[in-house]
Amino acid sequence: MSQFSRRKFMLASGITAAASVLTNACSKKAEGEKGSTTTTTTTSSTTPATTVAAGEAPEVTTARIGFIPLTDSAPLIIAKEKGLFAKYGMKDVEILKQTSWPVTRDNLETGSAGGGIDGAHMLSPMPYFMTMGMTKTKQPVPMYILARLNTNGQAISVANTYKDAKIQLKGAGFKEALAQAKTKADGKSDLKAAITFPGGTHDLWMRYWLSANGVDPAKDVSLVPVPPPQMVSNMKTASMEAFCVGEPWNARLVNQKLGYTALVTGELWKDHPEKAFAMRADWVDKNPKATKALLMAVQEAQQWCDKAENKEEMAKIVSSPKWFDIPVADILGRIQGKIDYGDGRVVDNYANSMKFWADNASYPYQSHDMWFLTENMRWGMIPTDFVKAKELIKKVNREDLWKAAATALKVDAAQIPTSTSRGVETFFDGVKFDPEKPEDYLKSLKIKKA
Repeated sequence: MSQFSRRKFMLASGITAAASVLTNACSKKAEGEKGSTTTTTTTSSTTPATTVAAGEAPEVTTARIGFIPLTDSAPLIIAKEKGLFAKYGMKDVEILKQTSWPVTRDNLETGSAGGGIDGAHMLSPMPYFMTMGMTKTKQPVPMYILARLNTNGQAISVANTYKDAKIQLKGAGFKEALAQAKTKADGKSDLKAAITFPGGTHDLWMRYWLSANGVDPAKDVSLVPVPPPQMVSNMKTASMEAFCVGEPWNARLVNQKLGYTALVTGELWKDHPEKAFAMRADWVDKNPKATKALLMAVQEAQQWCDKAENKEEMAKIVSSPKWFDIPVADILGRIQGKIDYGDGRVVDNYANSMKFWADNASYPYQSHDMWFLTENMRWGMIPTDFVKAKELIKKVNREDLWKAAATALKVDAAQIPTSTSRGVETFFDGVKFDPEKPEDYLKSLKIKKA
């Protein structure tokens, strides 16, 4: 695929830089010390016996893997805390806290040899951006997606001032509130909605929701990148009026009574793909056995995280100061399927809460990557070229490595998909995405740039 144009990249980079200035002023504490990587060390609470088949010893025993404090990073943290990396011979894996998605990208470009990282918990489109050359130096950094870390588990939150408008999944509430705000400001209202990274999953969920409800995200609102841990502080200072981010930050907003959840993203698209576990391609190519070991540990951790009896322990582990440093209550409810929207709506046993393993949540379907690329074409983030998109997916998506690791882990054959596609997907507004006909999907959308 042709590289992202210099003009568009400079625009995206400029927006990110501007947002960084704003959010640093709002919440230095949430971001942490200025810099690229925060080292998180831990002693495994459980250390299983090492299980490495003869001839399968990894080429190296260490890997530096980044994460953002979001609930969907839990499999990486649990794999470390429970000694699962060590179990498969990767005894020196480091799980390193990153301050933002741009920092994650930059540290991956640097690589561990330069003090950066080898892989990360990432927004699913990011490995594609990096492979295309959408990096700090504008040079391609080939990446591989090894697994999907989760499905569902994100939300769009809005300020309490919009409660009367009853802004939820569907309806004209947001459009009407936006019109009223513009009228009061003589047409000059600039409603700011935060996303976490241009072209990333949260950006796409926000854009899809707005456009499906008749609001043009490119004209009617300002979408501003903000690091996930800074979302709540920005709402508190009224710097933002809405945001889309992963948990636990939506629940934290509600618990602090600073806003409410308009919708959880499982309502937008049932069991939608979310974060990816991705590594630099050169690291994987050089260390295939170590890669399999990492994947086996992550897959086992995903299975552990999905068990109901482990939810409370998982929440306690990731909430600790060395990981997220927030109350357990901000994490536990929503991963148990208990959603307090903050506007009077309360749902127990929500079927489309975050999943780590169930319903093939871990499998990196190529069809889902095609949707991510198509939506980025829709908004002018990447060139509209479906032939090259298909070629790129074959290079970046390494479902073959996922299958090899699952087989070595003795995952039941029924839990290993046989197709690269999950089939036709249906969104909340009735729109369907056929991964075999992405061009038709793009043509059918009314609000778009492409």
